[in-house]
Amino acid sequence: MQTSKHNDAMIKAITFDLWDTVIHDDSDEPKRAAQGLRSKKAERRHLVWHSLNSIEPIDAELVTLAYDVADAAFNQVWRDQHVTWTVDERLRLILKGLGRTLPDNVLAQLITDHEEMEIRVAPDPIDGIAEALDVLAVNYPLAVVSDAIVSPGRCLREWLDMHGLKQYFTGFAFSDEVGHSKPHRDMFAAAASQMGVEINELLHIGDRDHNDIKGPHALGMKAILFTATRDQDRDITSADAICEHHRDLPAAVAAVANA
Repeated sequence: MQTSKHNDAMIKAITFDLWDTVIHDDSDEPKRAAQGLRSKKAERRHLVWHSLNSIEPIDAELVTLAYDVADAAFNQVWRDQHVTWTVDERLRLILKGLGRTLPDNVLAQLITDHEEMEIRVAPDPIDGIAEALDVLAVNYPLAVVSDAIVSPGRCLREWLDMHGLKQYFTGFAFSDEVGHSKPHRDMFAAAASQMGVEINELLHIGDRDHNDIKGPHALGMKAILFTATRDQDRDITSADAICEHHRDLPAAVAAVANA
């Protein structure tokens, strides 16, 4: 196991990324296909086109282009400014680019259809996460620190509740609620505050080296890279430990805590 010292503070609480750490990202896509549904990407674009076309005809390719441009802008702001625009903000940007508007009730439904897509057909938890949380929660308060890319905090809480996982967490920091995304200090500060600890007393677990490892390290935290469903950063990580399966997570946490 790879270990390194990034601070001498005792670990008093643990924070978890959600996507590809707790939730198996895109494991809902085979379910959608089996039900004869479009992929999430295609369905989002279709929803915008259908809402607009039902009022005044519009070319579907034009809507797709506007959506793609808005997505590119979202990704740049997310990466460079550590902000995740809400679905409302993203859809209004698309409409502005198309020179179109929607009645308030139609726009509200369009927002809801985007936000709840991963609740209506839900991705799966990663194997072993419930057991790992059950063990870790005995000795540590736990919190979620997660970017809200499409599903907002309210829907991510609902997903956790649907799968019996919400009970393990005493804190929640979602980027749409905090106003910044990882690795911004405010995300980890929000979680630390809710659990009554200092930021440098947190251990963070996540799958992305930049946001989940180097970001926490810069704040004096320790961090574990989780690689069960996404291992692209394994060879470049500066993580205090690497964990490949949730059954090994309690031991990995103990090793880092005692390093």
